[in-house]
Amino acid sequence: MEVTWWGHATCTIEDSGVRVLTDPLFARRFAHLRRRRGEVPPAQASVADAVLISHLHSDHLHLPSLARLAPGSLLIVPRGAVGAVPGLRLLRRMRGLRISEVAAGDTVRVGEVLVRAVPALHDGRRFPVGPHRVPALGYVVEGEARTYFAGDTGLFDTMADAVGPVDVALLPVGGWGPNLGHHHLDAARAAQVLTLLGPRSAVPVHYGTYWPIGMDGVRPHEFHAPGDEFVRQASLLAPEVAVHRLGHGEHVRPEARR
Repeated sequence: MEVTWWGHATCTIEDSGVRVLTDPLFARRFAHLRRRRGEVPPAQASVADAVLISHLHSDHLHLPSLARLAPGSLLIVPRGAVGAVPGLRLLRRMRGLRISEVAAGDTVRVGEVLVRAVPALHDGRRFPVGPHRVPALGYVVEGEARTYFAGDTGLFDTMADAVGPVDVALLPVGGWGPNLGHHHLDAARAAQVLTLLGPRSAVPVHYGTYWPIGMDGVRPHEFHAPGDEFVRQASLLAPEVAVHRLGHGEHVRPEARR
């Protein structure tokens, strides 16, 4: 299997001949954020057999990026997303996207892999003050390897039981502003996740890509440092885990399951 990190929470997981894309964000600039590292992903990044959406925040469910998907693409979203985000209904009608709404514990078969939705501890509303509360999710993609895409989440007591054994963990370690806020993982907390899940390999994501316009000088270490800090923290707490800190557009072939 192979993992490519395109920036922020956008990854391609290739396993058993199946391409799975996570939280696609193919924008140089949106809202108050601009891309400060890495090129906008190329056209081939939008090619996928299934696209996973972890929650409704616009840096994870980005409608213009979803419009780049091939007609008929399968979109797996948290249950309630279609009712909360009218643009999804438009994309389904205009682009022919197939949308599967799932809750934690649900599974979707995509070719030779099984996608299982797992809980996440995160505010799943479309906007921080939006009326539609839809639970955030993570996903485990199981083929030759079991790959956990955490989306956005904080630590929670039942994480190990909810996620189950995994081989590869794609973990958020930062954010896009000077403060993470509640129910996020930073580098230290993401390293704690490694002790809970015990994967063979890990890839830090959700950092070092977008930053608020005009705030380049505000706590810049929060933008630059999380990847390296995760490597350091993981070496202390979970030295048996191989951590792959990728550059934008880089890929790795982690070890498959035991």
